[in-house]
Amino acid sequence: MKMVECTDVKKTYQQGKVAVQALRGVSLSIDKGEFMALAGPSGSGKTTLLNMIGGLDAADSGKIIVDGNTIDQMSQSQLADLRLRHIGFIFQAYNLIPVLTAMENVEYVMLLQGIPTAERRARAQAILDEVGLTGKYDRRPAELSGGQQQRVAVARAIVSNPSIVLADEPTANLDSKTGRGLLDMMQQMNSGKQVTFIFSTHDQMVMDYAHRLVYIRDGRLAHDTTK
Repeated sequence: MKMVECTDVKKTYQQGKVAVQALRGVSLSIDKGEFMALAGPSGSGKTTLLNMIGGLDAADSGKIIVDGNTIDQMSQSQLADLRLRHIGFIFQAYNLIPVLTAMENVEYVMLLQGIPTAERRARAQAILDEVGLTGKYDRRPAELSGGQQQRVAVARAIVSNPSIVLADEPTANLDSKTGRGLLDMMQQMNSGKQVTFIFSTHDQMVMDYAHRLVYIRDGRLAHDTTK
């Protein structure tokens, strides 16, 4: 089953008076259950492609289908619902809500989904335990280390059982031991729950973990390797 299909996707940004071609006709197919990385140097277009797969940015032309939904044909409200119910996001900067506890941050997506309080709380506690944060439920982001904040972000991304998780440079702010632990955890979720993971990265460790590497250079696919 295809989870993502990109066909001849193009995107140009204006930087002042200069037009920058971020993507120059990218075509890519990703199966359900893949654990793969979009790799390449800064400015290669990998984060742009990840954001388009997540419906956070729109292509100038081409087609993107995610879990059977054609992105370019959807309204903003439909895209918001797709992200809420089908896609988990892990951001480089964590994007946790500073005034909420770890538990409340993880519960937040389920709150938006209308899941009852008791079920929300039970699922959030279970996933925080799974990512190694037992006993830290009531700590706010400022009271957690960078690695612990990223674990909360991972828990929030997967607690609602999304079809796909999009992770932008998830290890960039972490030491190698913490990063490896997170990747081990995500790999277990991938194999155990068949969640599709797509990373945007230039971290060699993430590339080593990925089962498939798609290199992007200057807005084009340079090569595609399956291990």
